[in-house]
Amino acid sequence: MMNQAALDNMKARRSCRAFLPDMPDRELIAAVCEAGTWAPTGHGKQSPLIVAVTDKGLRDRLSAMNARVWNTLKAQRGEQPLEGFDPFYGAPVVLVVLADRKVPTYLYDGCAVLTNLANAAEAVGLASCWIHRAKEEFDSEEGKAILRELGIEGDYEGIDHLVVGYAAKPLSPALPRKADYVRWA
Repeated sequence: MMNQAALDNMKARRSCRAFLPDMPDRELIAAVCEAGTWAPTGHGKQSPLIVAVTDKGLRDRLSAMNARVWNTLKAQRGEQPLEGFDPFYGAPVVLVVLADRKVPTYLYDGCAVLTNLANAAEAVGLASCWIHRAKEEFDSEEGKAILRELGIEGDYEGIDHLVVGYAAKPLSPALPRKADYVRWA
């Protein structure tokens, strides 16, 4: 039996790049996080951790770190840095996904968690956007210090972030799917 509502939810999900400052109810954030914990992981090892950042001070600290990484990468490509840019687009919630490097499938596991988080956000009426550069953030001394402050010990890699909140404006419609996306053999 097909669950059309679940399929429609996945098709409706879009990346949001302008958020309202309003904090979603904790119950909604918890529901999104719970969905992340049900993502498939290699051999059921559950290598990822989800850090639900709702503290504005820590959120802003992570945003500044992410912006520094972004600007370093831009400079390496010969591009101009962006001053005052919030790479989290004003979202009040940052879901950081980390994964244990000792588990061979940690990177894939973390990506599966992020996908579940994004689809769950859509399902509960929240907008989201997958944001890169968590690896560079948490490989830095500042990032490692944050993990220690949070009581996270071990060899965790920052997989990525999912920023979550309420959209400040309507989201763009989906692009058409490319014709050769699926190939049958």
